[in-house]
Amino acid sequence: MSETVSSPPPLGDGTPPGVGAPPVDGCSAPPGTEPTPGQQGAPAPVAGRPRRPRVHRAWSVALVAFVALVGAAGFRATPSVFIEPLHSEFGWSRGTISFAVGLNVLLYGLTAPFASALMERYGMRRVVACALALIAAGSGLTVFMRAEWQLVLCWGVLVGLGSGSMALAFAATVTHRWFVARRGLVSGILTAGGATGQLVFLPLVATVVERGGWRTASLIVSGAALAVVPLVVWLLRDRPRDVGLRPYGATDEQPGGLGGEDAPSRGAMGHALSVLWKAARTRVFWLLSVSFAICGASSNGLMQTHFVPAAHDHGMAVTTAASLLALIGVLDLVGTVASGWLTDRFDPRRLLAVYYGLRGLSLLLLPLLFAASVQPPMMFFIVFYGLDWIATVPPTMALCREHFGADGAVVFGWVLAWHQAGAAVVAFVAGLIRDLTGTYDLAWSGTGVLCAVAALMVLVVRRRAAAPAG
Repeated sequence: MSETVSSPPPLGDGTPPGVGAPPVDGCSAPPGTEPTPGQQGAPAPVAGRPRRPRVHRAWSVALVAFVALVGAAGFRATPSVFIEPLHSEFGWSRGTISFAVGLNVLLYGLTAPFASALMERYGMRRVVACALALIAAGSGLTVFMRAEWQLVLCWGVLVGLGSGSMALAFAATVTHRWFVARRGLVSGILTAGGATGQLVFLPLVATVVERGGWRTASLIVSGAALAVVPLVVWLLRDRPRDVGLRPYGATDEQPGGLGGEDAPSRGAMGHALSVLWKAARTRVFWLLSVSFAICGASSNGLMQTHFVPAAHDHGMAVTTAASLLALIGVLDLVGTVASGWLTDRFDPRRLLAVYYGLRGLSLLLLPLLFAASVQPPMMFFIVFYGLDWIATVPPTMALCREHFGADGAVVFGWVLAWHQAGAAVVAFVAGLIRDLTGTYDLAWSGTGVLCAVAALMVLVVRRRAAAPAG
């Protein structure tokens, strides 16, 4: 008579041995998993042995976003190096060229809040891929231009819309969706992507312009933006729940589940305008917006656009001045990441006050530091300004999240619009000042005073007792 073997009792969670867990010592392996003769005597797996921890998918998404921001930043290196070649070849005034740059940074800012909403509705991959294609087209088509309006169309409209559709709004969206912990650090790293792009492209563009002409440099920038598109389409994911994950650092008790809030049911433009309408009725929105406009005026508008031609006015070689601006990019990478780390630990308002105050002081001193060669005081300025360059972004993002919760990324997009509006105005006005007075001195000193005003404004912002969840 055959012997009847009873099945072993289930484990504490109702799962029979061998199903969903390694065999426990003393229990036989489930059918189909018996060891082969060559495996006899091998040690059995120990129940409860911890698996090797896997890197959360959020970090790979952040890496792809960083590379995309580097590729898109190629154009940011071109205006300051192209002003003199375009002036020499076409006879266009610096004010005209600066107008194209100003329109670029203005559209960069105005597009940002709508881009955040478009990413909510259509996904980051589609929006970022289209943005990179616009940057590539706008930069590449400049090789055919013959008239001023064509420069405005390519530099101002195409590249402005493309760069505005990602950049800092993209960084804010990635941080908000994929991270709960380490948000300050990640926002700092992604913000530094633009600085890294400046580091990579500025010396390259300056050298190519000097040896091969500005058209060759334009094609290099165009190709760099286009090359990143396949990487974005292949590897970028819109939300953690798309791959069955929670945001990095999220717990079961936190809202958002697998990947944060649902996309808004309204259209992208309607959602962005609705968020603006609510935010504009708060004092904190205007304090952050105006102070961030001054940030844009002192960074993208003045330094990034006019530092190289201003240094050249004092006899410095264009390649040397471009290398100094690239060094600012290196140090910005360090400063922005450090600012993100500090934002996780200290009051963002006080950090902003320090950043703006010291920046204003350095701009007041800059006209005294220009010379035909690089002297130690200029190097000290470059080191400081590099560390301070976009260090304002992580604490500004943090204050937007703190006061506006789930809409923080879109609100930051509107605050960024003010940043770029300030940059656009000063980029154009500084060019006019140079045409009218022959120097940039008034632009440096005036912007330095504005930075002092920004330092006072951010101290007026009140902290919330408890930040909104999400």
